[in-house]
Amino acid sequence: MTLTPQVKAILDQYESDNPGTKTNLARFLNAGKLGGTGKLVILPVDQGFEHGPARSFAANPAAYDPHYHFELAIEAGLSGYAAPLGMLECGAAKYASEIPLILKCNSSNSLATEKDQAVTGTVADALRLGCAGIGFTIYPGSEYCFDQMEEFRELAAEAKAAGLAVILWSYPRGPMLDKPAETAVDVCAYAAHMAALCGAHIIKVKPPTDLVALPANKAAYEQNKIDISTLPARIQHVVQSSFAGRRIVIFSGGEKAGTDNLLTTIKGIHDGGGFGSIIGRNVFQRPKAEALDLLNQIITIFKS
Repeated sequence: MTLTPQVKAILDQYESDNPGTKTNLARFLNAGKLGGTGKLVILPVDQGFEHGPARSFAANPAAYDPHYHFELAIEAGLSGYAAPLGMLECGAAKYASEIPLILKCNSSNSLATEKDQAVTGTVADALRLGCAGIGFTIYPGSEYCFDQMEEFRELAAEAKAAGLAVILWSYPRGPMLDKPAETAVDVCAYAAHMAALCGAHIIKVKPPTDLVALPANKAAYEQNKIDISTLPARIQHVVQSSFAGRRIVIFSGGEKAGTDNLLTTIKGIHDGGGFGSIIGRNVFQRPKAEALDLLNQIITIFKS
């Protein structure tokens, strides 16, 4: 596996990691149509846990089949595919080595009332299925965030010892945050910084809005003239908050959006120095041909 200067520069930032982990990070960075560019586009399909099967897949019934998602990610030339245990078990053998896999090791569900997640996968599962990494979600701001961080610490230490990459979904929510605050620029930057502090190799957050939600933060943003006027500026601030760009930060696709709005967001992520996108519902709820066309447009933006 030859490393481009872009990939080598990224791997050099992970100074404490063993050769196995760096090799698996390189698997993501060298995979698919963005291989070697230092950019990533990953397909996550954990929404069945989060929202239920009808809300996730009825818009495109082919997506009820786990094999559909493997094939979509492979045909689109993506950097990786992330899913919970059962979905990966359905196709990991058939599609072995065709795309780097991420085992999503915890999940929530919309029947619960508490902002918490259950651990549903292990490092042993990830190794058995040939995964290149594990994924985990924390909810900074929830009543359970400290337990989630401690669960992540244990899984991340085990994963790193086994040479796996560690991807952390850092999604603020809780009693102090209303819906707009969950994607406020100060809250997103804080969430990304927490993920970096927890030891994540790859950090997933939502694209930030121009809202500064926490009163204690407003003076810092105003006095230091932090530019949050455009999406690229806000993306740059979130990346800066992740150890000055020493950690890979990718941004979610969010709720299903129209093609033009989504591509405008992707361009903002690219222009702000984001490392890529992890995009699920916005592609797998579309017919396959339409999804492949959209993913090709997204990849083209990140290649530019």
